[in-house]
Amino acid sequence: MSSWLKRTTIAAFATVAFTGMAAAQVVYNRGNDADPETLDPHKTSTTYESHILRDMLEGLMAYNAAGKVVPGVAEKHEISDDGMTYRFTLRPNAKWSNGDPLKASDFVFSLRRIMDPATGAKYANILYPIKNAEKINKGQGKVEDLGVKAVDDRTLEITLEQPTPYFLELLTHQTGLPVHAASIQKHGADFVKPGNYVSNGPYVLKDFVPNSQITLEKNANFHDAQNVKIDRVVFQPQKDLAATARRFEAGELLSTSDFPADQAKALRERLGNQVRTSPRLGLYYIALNTTKENLKDPRVRQALSMVIDRELISEQVWGGAMLPAYSIVPPGIGNYKEPATVDFKDMSPIEREDKAKELLKQAGYGPGKPLKVQLRYNTTDNNKNTVVQVADDWKRIGVETSFINTDGKTHFAVLRDTNDYEAARAGWIADYSDPQNFLFILESDNKGFNYAKYNNPEYDALMDKAAKEQNLDKRADILKQAEAIALKDMPYIPVLFYGNNNLVSNKLQGWVDNPTGFHPTRYMSIKQ
Repeated sequence: MSSWLKRTTIAAFATVAFTGMAAAQVVYNRGNDADPETLDPHKTSTTYESHILRDMLEGLMAYNAAGKVVPGVAEKHEISDDGMTYRFTLRPNAKWSNGDPLKASDFVFSLRRIMDPATGAKYANILYPIKNAEKINKGQGKVEDLGVKAVDDRTLEITLEQPTPYFLELLTHQTGLPVHAASIQKHGADFVKPGNYVSNGPYVLKDFVPNSQITLEKNANFHDAQNVKIDRVVFQPQKDLAATARRFEAGELLSTSDFPADQAKALRERLGNQVRTSPRLGLYYIALNTTKENLKDPRVRQALSMVIDRELISEQVWGGAMLPAYSIVPPGIGNYKEPATVDFKDMSPIEREDKAKELLKQAGYGPGKPLKVQLRYNTTDNNKNTVVQVADDWKRIGVETSFINTDGKTHFAVLRDTNDYEAARAGWIADYSDPQNFLFILESDNKGFNYAKYNNPEYDALMDKAAKEQNLDKRADILKQAEAIALKDMPYIPVLFYGNNNLVSNKLQGWVDNPTGFHPTRYMSIKQ
């Protein structure tokens, strides 16, 4: 084993003495952005699904309460000196919720399943660093050729296409979560239903009432069950943020995943430190469908971006909880320097407006032929107020805007699976702290998240070049070139950088603000 240079030993989670089951069940009513479209981790595509899935399933690596990468099912890992091979040793007490032992072969099955084109995974490309993953997912290879091997029941070996500095963090993502093979073989697509779902994380699915709640109960077979203090977590979709805030104040919810930004000041006055805001690696943007006749011209897209008053939206709509965005990649991200920025950032509002009108005129639009844009958004008060302000900004340059709004599940299904939209509000929260995670969503073959249908061979070539570059400084320069091209073509209009905006009850202990925005229930407790 002399070729193995790096070793990560068992990370000991903080332990608390276990004093026996409380007489009454400890229940955590938790606000979540929306109903999940699926609870199949290999078909998931949203952050609000991942909050639920990470409570039910545990990957090889996981996030702790502070959003740091720690051992999950794997108690330790080793990395070869060339950075190409990872060897994971599974915990000896790792089990499924039905009592079956969890084996390395379960991860082989799961990773092959998500790469199998027949699965239809929308997010499979996040795991493309694994050897042969991209070829297999595109129907150009056999799943058996995936660079994943069970050496024995407790040893899993993963081989990569090239060294990937953020690979361990990729394995915390919902796409890297394992599924129970026997359940899928028995129930097919119905393996996700209550009573059928076999999980390996702190909780197991008890009930799912669409548009109402998802109930999880503590998994007695979880390897750290003795330190899980909350017996039941009930995820409830937040359709109306104002109503959600009222429910929080009434004590019906112990936390929310968002709050109405226009009430931020009043909420702080009433709730004090229960209003929690912190930086988050995320982009709030408007996707412009580059295949639509009215949005094909980059000059039109530049004009639409240029005239948006991001500072006003940040302060007046979001109460300062979101920051103005003039780049695709948020500041402070790992493995990067300064992000590229739009050319008009330092222009005055009047200069921007004049330039935007000139660009529209060059593209054939003006008083006699106004540009008309249909703008979709998923229904929340914050989103509505944002797109209304965007439409007001566009109106100053003669653009006529109409709106379509739906629930979150429908909205993102339309963006992902159809071409039936022109402009659409969307957001991206970092899966890992690396610029590639924001820039890869605009690659032409990213069918799941390239909502703009953007296709620029020069951009794709730079992304491919960056993927092969092992020097992090050179790689950062290549990615910055790609970002600059995207900002010139403007398929996505960056509007705001996210913040974490939560209401957190003083009764809820163990919630730690962190840039990932993930807060595993297993680390929390409730003060009675």
